[in-house]
Amino acid sequence: MDMTGDADHLLPSDSPVTLIGTDGHPVADASRPLPDDAELRRALASLITARRLNDQAYALVRQGRLAVYPSSHGQEACQVAAAQVLDDGDWLFPTYRDTVAAVGRGVDPVEALTLLKGDWHCGWDPYEHKVAPHATPLATQLPHAVGVAHAARLRGESTVVMALCGDGGTSEGDFHEALNFAAVLRAPVVFLIQNNEYAISVPLARQTAAPSLAHKGVGYGIPGERVDGNDIAALLSVLGEAVARARDGGGPQLVEAHTYRMQAHTNADDATRYRADADVEAWVARDPITRLKTFLAPGDSEMAALHEQAEKVAEHVRDGLNRDVEPDPADLFAHVYAEPTPQLREQAAQLADDQMREGALR
Repeated sequence: MDMTGDADHLLPSDSPVTLIGTDGHPVADASRPLPDDAELRRALASLITARRLNDQAYALVRQGRLAVYPSSHGQEACQVAAAQVLDDGDWLFPTYRDTVAAVGRGVDPVEALTLLKGDWHCGWDPYEHKVAPHATPLATQLPHAVGVAHAARLRGESTVVMALCGDGGTSEGDFHEALNFAAVLRAPVVFLIQNNEYAISVPLARQTAAPSLAHKGVGYGIPGERVDGNDIAALLSVLGEAVARARDGGGPQLVEAHTYRMQAHTNADDATRYRADADVEAWVARDPITRLKTFLAPGDSEMAALHEQAEKVAEHVRDGLNRDVEPDPADLFAHVYAEPTPQLREQAAQLADDQMREGALR
């Protein structure tokens, strides 16, 4: 890449790309065409299921079946689009708030919530679905995503990696290291920043002085783009274009999706301490589901079928998470190393002896 020439091609648009306005009607002067009807109807089905999954998980926290749940209620469109634009052989690297994206890639929602129940570090096989484990530490998954993308390129594969993070993640060193490596290596990775305006209680204005988070790509030689994160049509268009560009050898891209976290950071957070209810209410009219429903105008029978399917997912989640699991202490040693160390073998043998003696005393 020639870094001595004009860098204007790296700059994002002056305002976020929007194709369907908050009133549910197409934007008159849109810069790109709308996705086709089938793609949007597929997205609507995923959005309705995603909302039901979010709300069901939040209810399970209150019932004590989940230890914690970072809801993406209101910003589901970002995750639905991120999963939908990928091919089967592509990889997704999610954060702790991206359960919807993992489910969109085929992960069983019960398995996707296992970490948040406290049973395992990751409830699914990452290689089966090409979905990395949830990353709770901010931005630590981004260098890993670059590594997978670079390895795929070295092998001559057409794999593209979608790496998700929040606005808070952009303040971490891992974010900057990942972008620098991705640019230098021209790795086929798309960085999607879900800018929901808060890093727990820290507003965006106290994290960065950049014109936008998408502008941060300029310093690394990565093109940036801004998109309305509650407009699924715009997300599908922008992310789809970025994935296609990466697959064709165009290197990485940074996309900032402007959205909002409608609920608290997690159930352990009191959002009323740092933001006003009126600020939240202002985003209700920008709800991604309402916007897309208005645009597509689905019939009553179609909507009933979509809600029925979403309820089946919620029922599956309830059934799966309401089962009590009897922990096996031997699992402590099962997945530490591919080849257990002598110390682990010794400890596992000691545990087995203790269990045998305990059983004999019963």
